[in-house]
Amino acid sequence: MAVTKSIEIGGKKITIETGRLARQAGGAVLISLNDTLVLCTATAADQPNPGQDWFPLTVDYREKTASVGKIPGGFFKREGRPTEKEILSSRLIDRPIRPMFPEGFFTETQIMCSVYSSDGENDADVLAAIGASAALLISDIPFDEPISEVRVTRVEGKLIVNPTHEEVEKGDFDISVAGTTDSIMMVEGEANEISEAEFIEAIRFAHTNVIELCNFQKEFAKEVGKPKRALTIAEDDSQIISDVKSVCLEDIKIVFGTVMSKEDRKLKNNEIYDKVVTSLSEKYPDHEKKLGQIIHDIQYDVMRDMILSESKRLDGRGMKDVRAISSEVSVLPRTHGSALFTRGQTQSLTTVTLGTKRDEQIIEGLKDESSKRFILHYNFPPFSTGEVGGRPGPGRREIGHGNLAERSLKNLMPSEDDFPYTIRIVSDILESNGSSSMATVCAGSMALMDAGVKLRKPIAGIAMGLIKEGDRVAILSDILGDEDHFGDMDFKVAGTESGITAIQMDIKIRGISFDIMEKALEQAKEGRLHILSEMSKTITEARESISQFAPHLYSIMIPTDMIGAVIGPGGKMIRHIVAESGAEIDIAEDGKVTIAAIDKAQADIATKMIESLTEVPEVGKIYDGIVKGIKDFGAFVEIIPGKEGLLHISEIEHRRLNKVEEVLKPGDKVQVKLIGIEDTGKLRLSRKVLLPKDKPQEKSH
Repeated sequence: MAVTKSIEIGGKKITIETGRLARQAGGAVLISLNDTLVLCTATAADQPNPGQDWFPLTVDYREKTASVGKIPGGFFKREGRPTEKEILSSRLIDRPIRPMFPEGFFTETQIMCSVYSSDGENDADVLAAIGASAALLISDIPFDEPISEVRVTRVEGKLIVNPTHEEVEKGDFDISVAGTTDSIMMVEGEANEISEAEFIEAIRFAHTNVIELCNFQKEFAKEVGKPKRALTIAEDDSQIISDVKSVCLEDIKIVFGTVMSKEDRKLKNNEIYDKVVTSLSEKYPDHEKKLGQIIHDIQYDVMRDMILSESKRLDGRGMKDVRAISSEVSVLPRTHGSALFTRGQTQSLTTVTLGTKRDEQIIEGLKDESSKRFILHYNFPPFSTGEVGGRPGPGRREIGHGNLAERSLKNLMPSEDDFPYTIRIVSDILESNGSSSMATVCAGSMALMDAGVKLRKPIAGIAMGLIKEGDRVAILSDILGDEDHFGDMDFKVAGTESGITAIQMDIKIRGISFDIMEKALEQAKEGRLHILSEMSKTITEARESISQFAPHLYSIMIPTDMIGAVIGPGGKMIRHIVAESGAEIDIAEDGKVTIAAIDKAQADIATKMIESLTEVPEVGKIYDGIVKGIKDFGAFVEIIPGKEGLLHISEIEHRRLNKVEEVLKPGDKVQVKLIGIEDTGKLRLSRKVLLPKDKPQEKSH
């Protein structure tokens, strides 16, 4: 029997339904807003795999092209690998849900969210997060505290929850917020340099709606929820934990209390592991994996207590200190722009490439096909952390980090009218020990300026961390990899000296308070301003000109009714111009012609050819023409490409000619003057008006 329940949020009705679709899934919810419908299912295996000591959760969000009445492109005509949009939406669901499962639950769980109908106005991703939470809540899977997610923007000073695509375009920011009834779990978004206070206001507004949606889910679960399965009772490990501590606790305290490099700490930790295994292998045979996990847990406790009790970090910094920064630009001789940014043991080598209109990325999805002129790609090779790994292509993490860096920079880019280039940034992480995505923002900002891209302002980013035990709280600036791994929060903030341009917050515990968030934002601002100051020692504004190796763009306007003449039948004419000039040409519907060429001489050739094709014949003007045909009554002369006029036999010379061939033959070059245009558009030419009357003229060749 189907059960349906609705709630109004921001003047829009959200409805969830269960019992009609996907009834064999662990939990299934159809969630809708207007004509946008998402089916969300949550299913877990019956038992965890033997020896499983981690939680295998997968979240897949997919958009069916049929939901907007489209057939997929390509040869196979079916949905293929996830698009970047689908991957990013999957992450938006995964990140707030993952911390809500009980500790010790290691059974494989799969959440699938499929968009089956889309109204083209409302994005389905935040709906899918609510639906995924509701599906888990009504299933037998241990998940007893719902999360909800909303998107917020501000248009003309008014905050809007779950805005349409059009409202997002008009808004000052686009922020997705997920949380529970009493705390925030995740934040991600971009903004047009908003202040910390404006950001907090938006989050508070979002949370009021999150609370309503969470309570709505709880009421729904009371009606249709299944009994929760029992958690497997963990073995009593108190004795083995005590034995491991007796062997290595003091050694771990010494290692974590000594300032050393990431590599040296790794070697010391390996020595500790070997010591524990050697000491306890006889007592606990075949328990090497468990011994390693206990060592990890001890390290977790030691590092956190050291920070909270002694205000001491692994590398000796204070809570607000940022690691040493160095930077260079123009490090690669033939790229259009490049920068090397190093902060501690995190390093990004970033390049900028300038292209033309035809280099824009075509975006396909549920919305109308669009193009994208600013692209950022982020690569995280395994050697950056001293590891060996496969390189099948960018994973979800790389796509997510690249998207965050792209959103951090894109709102400060010059307009297409001011800088009509397609811009691609590539960040290669060469070293990593904390927040390589924020290093990408810094390196990207500097590389753009090195390429001559006139950013409105330099942009920097910083990653903040949190250690929280009860009422004891420490907020860390510029976190290390281990501080992220053993900490409770990864809070990335990017922006200019004036305000925030992008933000991403992930919480590993069940949420944080607004008080902690406000303090973290203020501390992040201090760190961001410091990083901007360090970057300014290398470059402060865009180069006056772009690289000599970049395509230089020139533009001219032609009448829209002449576009066909420039393109030619089947593109024959424009291909000819490209072949003759070596330039690249793009023609817009409004008649704007953009010519891209490395050498200005190439652009001049192309410009001259296009201008001659689109030139309007002008009475009284003298032209260098070519004889195209001979008749008894005169010659037809092409004065501009595709435009011929009649040079009557009486207008060739002052003397009377019996035959045109006495002076001209096909292919001859001849200078003529346009003396008239008839009502029919026919052109009348004269050669004799350009000749002196007292001297006979030689035949033209």
